[in-house]
Amino acid sequence: MTKNPSRRDISAGALATLAASVLPAPYVWAAEKKYDSGASDTEIKIGQTVPHSGPGSLYGVLGRIGEAYFQMLNEKGGINGRKIKFLTMDDAYSAPKCVEATRRLVEQEEVLALYGSLGTAPQTAVHKYLNAKGVPQLLLNTGASKWNNPKEFKWTMAGLPLYPTEARILARHVVSVKPNAKIGILYQNDDFGRDFLGPFKKVLADAGGAAQVIMEQTYDLTDPTIDSQLINLSKSGADVFYNISTGKASSQSIRKAAELGWKPLQLLSAGSTGKSILGAAGFENAKDIVAISYSKDAGPGRWEKDPGPTAFEELRKNYLPNVAPDNTIAYAGYGQAVTMGEILRRCGDDLTRANVLKQASTLNGFHSPFFLDGVSYSYTPDDYTPMKTLFIQAFNGKDWDVSDKPVVE
Repeated sequence: MTKNPSRRDISAGALATLAASVLPAPYVWAAEKKYDSGASDTEIKIGQTVPHSGPGSLYGVLGRIGEAYFQMLNEKGGINGRKIKFLTMDDAYSAPKCVEATRRLVEQEEVLALYGSLGTAPQTAVHKYLNAKGVPQLLLNTGASKWNNPKEFKWTMAGLPLYPTEARILARHVVSVKPNAKIGILYQNDDFGRDFLGPFKKVLADAGGAAQVIMEQTYDLTDPTIDSQLINLSKSGADVFYNISTGKASSQSIRKAAELGWKPLQLLSAGSTGKSILGAAGFENAKDIVAISYSKDAGPGRWEKDPGPTAFEELRKNYLPNVAPDNTIAYAGYGQAVTMGEILRRCGDDLTRANVLKQASTLNGFHSPFFLDGVSYSYTPDDYTPMKTLFIQAFNGKDWDVSDKPVVE
C-alpha cells in the first residue's frame, strides 16, 4: 500500500471546484441506513490493485491520484458525511500478486468495493473470486470484452472503451483511408492483445476489400525490448502498423519505428496515447499516429481552461506536485476517482454492495470530467459497455487533433 500524499495548502475556491465535480446535488438522508462490510456511519472503505512496481509501474499514479482525491474530499467532510478510506495496493501487474492483494482487501480489510484496478490478466485472476463473493469490481482499467457479461458476472464492469469497439472503429478507418493497406501488427501476447486482434481482422474480412494483415508479431510484458519484432515488421512491406501495446513497449516501438526509418500509417491503442508514453518515445517520432479518443488532455494546451483539466490541475498542484501536469494517466485516475465518488454519493445511506452495483450500472448519461464533451457513460443493468461514442484523433507532433464528428458504435 502506498503512503498517503502529504497535504498542501489549497484555497477554498479550488476545493469548491474539485468537490463540485463529485457532489452535483444536495444529499437526502434515507429513512433507514443499510451497511455491508466496509461501510458505517463514519467511514466507507474501498480498494484497488495497480502496479506500483514492476514493468507497469507508470500506472501506479492511478493509485496516488486516487489517494489525493479522497484525501481532498475527506478534508471537506467526505461523502454524505462519511470519510473515505481508500487502499491502493501493489500487484506489480502480476496475476498471483493481484490475487494475494485482492484477497487481503476483501478478507482482511473488508472493503465495500473495488474500483479502478488495472490489467486484463491480473483482473481475470480475481474475476470469479470477486463475483462469487459479491464484491463490486468497478471501473476497471481494462476494456476486455469479457467484462461486459452482466448475466454471468454482474459484479464486474470495465471503465475503458471495450477493446473490440476500439478495434472495429480503427479497422473501418483503415479501410476508408487506405483500401489496399498491407498491415503489420504488434500485439501483447495475452488476452489484452487478442481482444483487439480478432475484431480488427474480422472488419477487414467483412469489408471484402484488398486491405489485409501481412505480418503479426507478439511480445510479452516482461520482454526488455521489442527491437526484433519492429525490425521484422519494417521489412515486411507493411504500410500500416497496428500497435497493440502498453506502457514501455508502446514508447519503445514508436521510437524504434522512427529509428528504422519506417513510416507507415500507425494505429495506437487508446490506453497508450498519454503524453507520458509519447514523450518517452519522442513527440517527433509519434507524429501522425492515429488512435481513438474519448478524453481530454491534462496540462498546457487546448483544454487547460476547461473545468475538468482545471480541477485536476488544482488537485495535482496542491497534493501531488511531483506528478507532471500533462500526465494523462493521472488525469484518467482523477476522472475515475470522481466517478467512484459519484457512485458512492448516489448510494446515500444504503451502503450495501448490491446498491453500489445498482448505482454503478445505472450511470448512463454521467459525464466524467476526464471525458470529451459529448461522451458519457452508457452503462445499463443489461449492457455494461462503458461508452459507445468515440472520436478519431491524430497526433500532430505536439498535441492530438480530434475529429469534429464522433463515431457511435
